[in-house]
Amino acid sequence: MSVNAVREDEQLRQVEQRVTLARLLRYLLGYKKQIAAVLLMMGACIAIILINPLLIERAIDVYIPNGDVDSLIKLGILATCLNVCLILMVKARMYMMAKISNQVLLTVRQELYTHIQTLGFTFFNSRPTGKILARVIGDVNSLKEVLTNCVTTLIPEFLTIVAVVCIMVVKDWRLALAALSSIPLMVVAVWIVQSKAHTRWQIFRKKGSNVNAFVHEDLSGMRVVQSFCAEKQTQRTFAVLLKEHRDAFVSACRFADGFGPIVDFCWGLSTLLLYYIGVNRILDGRSSIGILIAFGSYISMFWRPVLNLSNFYNQLVTNLAGAERIFEIIDTPADIVSREDAAALPPIKGEVAFSHVDFSYEDGIPVLEDVSFEVKPGESIALVGPTGAGKTTIINLIARFFEVNGGKVCIDGKDVREVTLESLRSQLGIMTQENFLFSGTVRENIRYGKLDATDEEIEEAAKAVHAHEFIMEMEQGYDTVLKERGAGLSVGQKQLLAFARTLVSKPAILILDEATSSIDTRTELLVQEGIETLLRGRTSFIVAHRLSTIRRADRIFVIDDGGIVEMGSHEELMKKKGEYYQLYMAQFSQVR
Repeated sequence: MSVNAVREDEQLRQVEQRVTLARLLRYLLGYKKQIAAVLLMMGACIAIILINPLLIERAIDVYIPNGDVDSLIKLGILATCLNVCLILMVKARMYMMAKISNQVLLTVRQELYTHIQTLGFTFFNSRPTGKILARVIGDVNSLKEVLTNCVTTLIPEFLTIVAVVCIMVVKDWRLALAALSSIPLMVVAVWIVQSKAHTRWQIFRKKGSNVNAFVHEDLSGMRVVQSFCAEKQTQRTFAVLLKEHRDAFVSACRFADGFGPIVDFCWGLSTLLLYYIGVNRILDGRSSIGILIAFGSYISMFWRPVLNLSNFYNQLVTNLAGAERIFEIIDTPADIVSREDAAALPPIKGEVAFSHVDFSYEDGIPVLEDVSFEVKPGESIALVGPTGAGKTTIINLIARFFEVNGGKVCIDGKDVREVTLESLRSQLGIMTQENFLFSGTVRENIRYGKLDATDEEIEEAAKAVHAHEFIMEMEQGYDTVLKERGAGLSVGQKQLLAFARTLVSKPAILILDEATSSIDTRTELLVQEGIETLLRGRTSFIVAHRLSTIRRADRIFVIDDGGIVEMGSHEELMKKKGEYYQLYMAQFSQVR
């Protein structure tokens, strides 16, 4: 569990920010009516904000010099009513946008999770689980403020800036020019800063993903860590990853924090020029105090939205890195999918045929070469051979977990590529040596093999594999709640539950991949009795290193050198004294 191991996988994908933002905003199109209501309230709010300086100008230049108290009171009442409405509408729009953004996050997370489930084993084998979790949880959460502020900040602040500029130009174009004089300086400085900040926020997200992956892996393997007294080593590794994460954050913040000071400096420079020119124009009699005060308000109304937009842009740069990582997974094509013209596979009889099948996990490294065989319905096939010979690969190709490079795999005469995945896999019962159990009751874990299974069917499957006895000895029997991964159960008990889960589905084709590897000899004998009953009338493929568990198979395939080197019953292969004989005698001598 090295630092380099969790650093692998993630390459920074360079995507234009506007493309990512546009794609993200498309999720808001499903809420057009709510967005329209929010925009109407924003328009009203902007109008009230822009009117306020004009009311002040009117009061200072007209009503106060003329001593018109009645008009001044009416103006005050009008201003109060308008600003109370402003406050209420701001609260309402914030509530509506929070509700919309939360719903969009739900949609994005669901879409991401649904797509991940379609991805093949190649995807999961190449990425630590912790890094995938970081996308589904952390990166999706980071989008909330972007979605909310795109409507509540970007649109109203931009409209405010445009309206303020128009009003200032109409009132006095010379003062307006002074108020806007430092914009070119700000644009250049912000462009330089954002180009550096975006890359650093991408790196920060990657480092955070590395930490998440390491923690997930370390906690999952805590028994191994403690067994080998590797706590200090993992602590050192964790410290290195945390330091990289912190340094990436500090590096990103150094650039991101430059947005605010740049705007503040330009704001101050423009204000200084405004008052310098404004005071001179008042002294020359070409302007009034009311106009200058109004311009003082308008320059704040201009630069404050600019500051807000720069902060929003800073936030956008930060969180769009998360959006890019999300879309990267969503854009990852599934290796194995049902074709558009795929038909549902009818109820399986159980005939399986490989025709000149070639397969490799990596280019140039063949695992299977020109493999051909036919299996009749109800026939029991055992696959034996050295580790890495291709036994598990064969059963993976039957379930179409991987795509053949050449040739074809047929079930009941139909190419597995021409039928839907669901109709194929729903009729297969697959059990591996990885007996994964979910958090939940014993009954729920067994029912996972057939979601509509009755309690009687569940108990029948448990009895068949002799799991019923130890289940009934548990505190609440089938309603006993299991901890994560079945903690508290022995390896053999977990395997028996996984066996029952497979058998309850009543598959037409049963695949057992090292299914009895963790069961003791006594328990294995009991399980064999149940297996023999359940295999009767079903096509089955059994992968096992214990040759004693496959002696009763109808045929045994010896897999080696990318193909089937021997084929026959146990007795036939023993008489040939070939590869199978050597394997069997080697195991027999070890047992003795």
